[in-house]
Amino acid sequence: MAERILVLAVDSDNDLYRKTRITGPVIGRTDNLRAAAKLALADPSDPDSNTMFEAVKKYDELRKSGYSVTVATITGAEKEGYVADRELSRQMDILLDRFKSDSLVLVTDGQSDTRVLPLLKSRIKVTSVDILRMKQAEQLENTYFTILEKLKEPHYARIVFGIPAVLFILFAISYYFNFGWELPIALIGVYLVMKGFGLEEALVSSFKGLGFSIDRLSFIFYIGAILFFIMSLVIAAGNYGTAAKTTPNQLSLIGYGIEGFLLLFPVSMVLYLIGKIIDLENKRLKYKAITEGTYVGYAIIAMILLYIVSSWVIGQIYFWQFLLGSMIALVIGYGISTFSAFLRKRAIRKSRIKDKFVINDIGAFIGKITQVDPKRGIIFVKTDYGSVIRYDIDRITSVSDRVMIR
Repeated sequence: MAERILVLAVDSDNDLYRKTRITGPVIGRTDNLRAAAKLALADPSDPDSNTMFEAVKKYDELRKSGYSVTVATITGAEKEGYVADRELSRQMDILLDRFKSDSLVLVTDGQSDTRVLPLLKSRIKVTSVDILRMKQAEQLENTYFTILEKLKEPHYARIVFGIPAVLFILFAISYYFNFGWELPIALIGVYLVMKGFGLEEALVSSFKGLGFSIDRLSFIFYIGAILFFIMSLVIAAGNYGTAAKTTPNQLSLIGYGIEGFLLLFPVSMVLYLIGKIIDLENKRLKYKAITEGTYVGYAIIAMILLYIVSSWVIGQIYFWQFLLGSMIALVIGYGISTFSAFLRKRAIRKSRIKDKFVINDIGAFIGKITQVDPKRGIIFVKTDYGSVIRYDIDRITSVSDRVMIR
């Protein structure tokens, strides 16, 4: 029997999905050429498209020599490390289950993809590693351009440029208004909390999806949201500066600043929500509109609680008023959660998601929906291996031609 060879290209950071919405694994010469061309058009400087073209070229050479060959591309995740390795391993298992290969030829750009070699060697014999290098780049030049390309990616740009820039701006504003170093440190702490709980990516994705256009009705609401946000910052700075003249207590000063900020900021959030829902409704993404509304509702409840705490700290309300206001806010939050669950189940009944394909939030293919139980709030997804996985409807983040879950 002729040796069966798998020619494999690897996209560890999943640029393919982020830039073209094509999920891995990509199997076959035609599909790889189509995906590589789409990626090259989306970002001509991305080396992953060249890697895929090189894999197809290697496939043609081996097939011309008489070998039994299959070509494929597997993708990882933007958050490199365990998440990316787990996804690469899952897609590799799918390939080996579908194509009984004897050996593997790895095609890589020579950067982070070489770290997947141990994952591949534990599953199949690796007979060759083809490292693709750009002709105009020697080792030092290649490193230089690699760094430049990485800095163009939002994730690395925010770390290298964004965080230091924000720190400089915060300390400059604090020095100008004589706020001291406490306020910038508090804001940095808020950012670290958002980063630690994964709220930063959701916030960035929300702003990316605004899609400002004067041709849309939502444009008016987005502009209003920005104006009220700026007014909230001005009121917060004014309250803080006024209180600083009468009290040296830093906790009270922060309380005055937060109270001033939260006076109009919920209005900004509501205007943003209205604009977002209008855009999503126009795109017929009703389920995502419900999800966005729920998140904003929770955010407003959290701000109300923070406002009540601030008012109690600076002595504007009594403790019993603090407890009563907190209980009312929690009851409203429970009502939002219950009403959101009702709307989701209703949207599921109308969206006809049965037989649609399911992917997760990093673009990995999971399977096909075979059954929907709106009363119990469960969907049943059949994987490529034939197993059936149950997911709660609450894990669905968007419904279009495909269903995305977290």
